Amino acid sequence: MWMRGGTSKGGFFLASDLPSDTASRNAWLARAMGSPDSAQADGMGGGHPLTSKVAIISTSARSDADLDYYFLQVVPETGQVADDQNCGNMLAGVLPFAIERGLLDAADGITEARVLQVNTGTVAALRVATPGGRLQYGAAMDPKSGIEVEIEFRGIAGSKCGELLPTGKPVEAIAGIDCTLIDNGMPCIIVAAAAFGVTGYEDPADLEANAGLRKRIENIRLEAGPRMGLGDVTEKPVPKIMLVAPAREGGALCVRSFIPHRAHRSVGVLAAVTVATAAILPDSVATRLARGGGGPRRRLGIEHPSGTMDCILSLDADGNVASAGLVRSARKLMDGIVFG
Repeated sequence: MWMRGGTSKGGFFLASDLPSDTASRNAWLARAMGSPDSAQADGMGGGHPLTSKVAIISTSARSDADLDYYFLQVVPETGQVADDQNCGNMLAGVLPFAIERGLLDAADGITEARVLQVNTGTVAALRVATPGGRLQYGAAMDPKSGIEVEIEFRGIAGSKCGELLPTGKPVEAIAGIDCTLIDNGMPCIIVAAAAFGVTGYEDPADLEANAGLRKRIENIRLEAGPRMGLGDVTEKPVPKIMLVAPAREGGALCVRSFIPHRAHRSVGVLAAVTVATAAILPDSVATRLARGGGGPRRRLGIEHPSGTMDCILSLDADGNVASAGLVRSARKLMDGIVFG
């Protein structure tokens, strides 16, 4: 089944329908997407990382989860199939897909599920409206259409790096530039856009065309990887580079994201959560530029090229982020047979 989840799109598969051998499975998925080919003309991929994604779903054997969700990123140009990260946008499609495939029964009203994100071992709570025990999708492909899915993340600090701040410090100097190395669901390097001589409000295509900028941020990414406990990240999709600037549309912060070599047309869900978390940490790069209120429950709008993603952070008594929630949408696009 092909679904849009948030601002991403990809194939949703039952684990039982794919080869059990990892190499065979990955080779089949690359062929199905049409990789290696930047246009992915001979497959289902859309020629961009955001439209070349895979979600593999099964019922969970764990007592604290109902479903297992394994995310794979198929790189259009190379055909590499990577599992180094979660994808919060594709996560929005997991519960609707599970209902479609009969893994869960839809309740009359609201259907809930606990979803194990296999890539990191963290669990997210998902809720979707199912009046009369049925899913009701929107008719348009606008990211605001489709069926709304409430997502709540807990226990995601250090999802890949082991700690919220892998180096233990809110700021690290890399190549003479202040960086916040942080992981609250997505390993990110947060840098002020102005440090690279850009505003942070540019169109993604303009940023992507700036070869000098891309080289500088990749050099920082390669040095940050070992510091974050990720090792050599040359061929890895994490950490992401997040260029931040003051908000202009009433939000808390504006961001331009590299994922890691292409400029994101919006922003990833878990990347937005991680940036929002950085925006309330004392002395971080993001805090210097962000605006926002106080209290144990904070709503931070993360502005991006396609709009604003609202992240709701709940803080514990010590001021640490206990949970992060947001609403995304999903829509079923195609149900059929894919030939790999």
